[in-house]
Amino acid sequence: MRVSRRTFLKGVGAASAAVAAEELLGGPETLRAAEGAAAAAREEWVPTTCWIGKQDCGIMARRIDGRVVKLEGHPGNPRNQGTLCPKGVAQIAALYDPNRVKTPLVRTNAKGEHGTWRRATWDEALDLVAERIRAAREKDPSLVLWQKGRSKSKQLYDEALVEALGATKVGHGAYCSDAGYRALEYTVGVQGVLNPDFRHTRYLLSWGWNLSSAGGNQLCFITWQRQLLEARERGLEVVAIDPRIRGAGPFADRWLPIRPGTDLALALALARELLELDAVDRDYLVRFTNAPYLVGEDGYFVREGDRPLVIDEGSGEVVPAGTPGVRPALEGSARVGGGRARTAFSLFRDHVREATPEWAASVCDVPAGDVRDVARGMAENAMLGSTIVVDGVRLPYRPVSVMLYHAAQQELGFQATRAIVQVLMLLGAVGAVGGVQMAPKWEIHDNYFALDQVEISDGPYDHLLKGSKYFPINTGNPSLGAYAMLEPERYGVGKTPEVMIVHMANPAVSFADSPAVREAYARVPFTVVISPWLSETADLLADVVLPAATLEKYEGPLSATDAYVDAVTLRVPPMEPLFESRGEVDIYLDLCERVGVLYGRGGFLDLINEHLELTGPLALPLRRKPTAREIFDRWARSQGAEEGVRRFEEQGVLVKGPLPPEVRYGYATDPPFGGVVHRFYGESLLRYRDEMRRRGVEEIFWRDYTPLPTWRPPTMESSPPEYDLYLVSYKLVEHKQSRTSFVPLLAELTGGQRLEINPRTARARGIADGQAVVVESHNAVTGETRRVTVRARYTEAIRPDVVAMPHGFGLWTHPWARGQGPSPNVLYFSGPGYVANTADQSFHVKVRVLPAEEA
Repeated sequence: MRVSRRTFLKGVGAASAAVAAEELLGGPETLRAAEGAAAAAREEWVPTTCWIGKQDCGIMARRIDGRVVKLEGHPGNPRNQGTLCPKGVAQIAALYDPNRVKTPLVRTNAKGEHGTWRRATWDEALDLVAERIRAAREKDPSLVLWQKGRSKSKQLYDEALVEALGATKVGHGAYCSDAGYRALEYTVGVQGVLNPDFRHTRYLLSWGWNLSSAGGNQLCFITWQRQLLEARERGLEVVAIDPRIRGAGPFADRWLPIRPGTDLALALALARELLELDAVDRDYLVRFTNAPYLVGEDGYFVREGDRPLVIDEGSGEVVPAGTPGVRPALEGSARVGGGRARTAFSLFRDHVREATPEWAASVCDVPAGDVRDVARGMAENAMLGSTIVVDGVRLPYRPVSVMLYHAAQQELGFQATRAIVQVLMLLGAVGAVGGVQMAPKWEIHDNYFALDQVEISDGPYDHLLKGSKYFPINTGNPSLGAYAMLEPERYGVGKTPEVMIVHMANPAVSFADSPAVREAYARVPFTVVISPWLSETADLLADVVLPAATLEKYEGPLSATDAYVDAVTLRVPPMEPLFESRGEVDIYLDLCERVGVLYGRGGFLDLINEHLELTGPLALPLRRKPTAREIFDRWARSQGAEEGVRRFEEQGVLVKGPLPPEVRYGYATDPPFGGVVHRFYGESLLRYRDEMRRRGVEEIFWRDYTPLPTWRPPTMESSPPEYDLYLVSYKLVEHKQSRTSFVPLLAELTGGQRLEINPRTARARGIADGQAVVVESHNAVTGETRRVTVRARYTEAIRPDVVAMPHGFGLWTHPWARGQGPSPNVLYFSGPGYVANTADQSFHVKVRVLPAEEA
């Protein structure tokens, strides 16, 4: 704990006064009173981490008499370097919110209605939950669902707990960027989406990314904006690609106001232009990708045994890939087995031949000249063939990159992301210095292999449809899972959930297609919600609510990296938990004990040891329930902190040093890129497509399983012409999911919900700035329509055919959030057509907008 010099002197003075009083007056009561005055004057600054935001930034909490009174940024945390976003500063109001759930609650009325509750003790509530979990597990452990929002302790929650219970994990990723994650895992092998190497990048495509008010995968906006400004000072050129200019303003050199849902088409056109300019890193493509593999007339690689064939550039002979002394030809064809085979790269060249800038202009509604200029800018800045020395290691230097995160979540998100990655692959910018990164560490994820080896069955399936003939690559989409729960016969679902644990999530509001989610989740026989507040999900659907602590708990481990420094942190409680709230680690320890899965081999404690890599004397004993502090004390010692968890309680962060180039850059790993072959051509996607067709599923499910990303108009384009506007949504930096709009300072900063609309569009409809309007969305597959009422807000920074609504609103249970307006999630659809290959979730829909009095 840190104590200022001034406070120390004040405390010494108070203590001296207490001693003098004892000597003069001699009474113990007087002494105790003096000691109380000294304690009241004691000021401490204690470290912790942000809880309410995304990235666990470092915090210094000012504490007086054991109570936190102010939150500031931790100057020693590499991630935020002493700064906090509005969420971080304002969460003190969330900590002391009198509307928090103060005790466990048990529902007293029917689900689906606004809840009425009775208070319960922790023992009663946990016993009730454990009894229902045990009963479900006796039938099938997978009938227990664990639904997370942002878990904040992946090793303990997502992994150890889920495995101990044998539960089915339901994530939140379809509303984050999971389509991008799956595309990168499949194509390159690293878990993450697309981030620039800001220290070295010279030319950046900010693709659907808010330059001044947004984060990215695994890092927050404070980190990115600091690095962006430093890069701009070094001459970084930025192109913003987005229907809304958002915060690009003075930070971008060019704005391409792309038509929503057409990102795949633009990527194909950029690839075509790079080929025209001969801006191709042939060495990377030949050595590290499957672009030289020969593809037969059926679309599959031609093989000798299990080894794909290539053309030897020197001899012209067809030989297995990896043959010593052979350099494969990137382009060309050969007769193999009575048929003609061509390299995957040659097929790609033909695939994009018609994707001219003029074609892209007609699809994306951006000038053809801008498409050419951007491709030329990428080619000129890629510096093909150049190298650079980083920390003593000479590496390829390709200072062209893309920032892509939430924009991956669209109907064609998986293939659009793959197409954008192919643009970077042409330049050799994947894993190069200045090129595109996915995560601070270049590590191959298990999904690189798993997504290439999916086994499709006829069912029965679970409600997430993993490995199904409808979605061979797991959707990971809770809204689509809701559709499967509502129509189990259609999707061949053989078992339906019996218990749901909702962990820091609010699916009834914060997930797209929220009406379907509410209807489906209401069918789950028993639901327990773990949350500091009575969420809308709890209000409508919970049987039991368990009050979670906010800041005041142990949680982690958490990364503190800024992408260049290796650092870890923990959330440690700056004060005792308020009311009867508990940290989730404590809740799960008690719950697992009651369920009977805490102790012994395969129990929660054993799995915590496995996932935290606690071995030898640091391993948790398997017959004794630890405290959360003890768990993290052992973990801290495993990280080299000799003082254990006290290191984080006193200093807040453990900085291990710079991340070496061998860790950061794919080219520098040993072997390069982790030894995997990058899938320029997605052969297994074709295999899944053919298997789906053989099993008789409709085209709407298999049409996008193509080995090369293939453009088609999005489903929403089939809506009737009166639905003439595109609705997109976005996130406000002041809000996170559905747990911030009731915080007074954040509500004051952002106001309530609004429909951003171009003034020209609004006036043509007779809509004034600030006027109430009805927004009606249309499902182009089913014909269903949905409506919300919201106030219009004029902005020139949006395409005339696009309207936009931010997330974070639509709450009704918290008294401070009422009347802020609806969530756009009511207007989106998640059924077939609006969800494609994998975790795609379309946040695009066609709408019409009418003055409220005319609707």
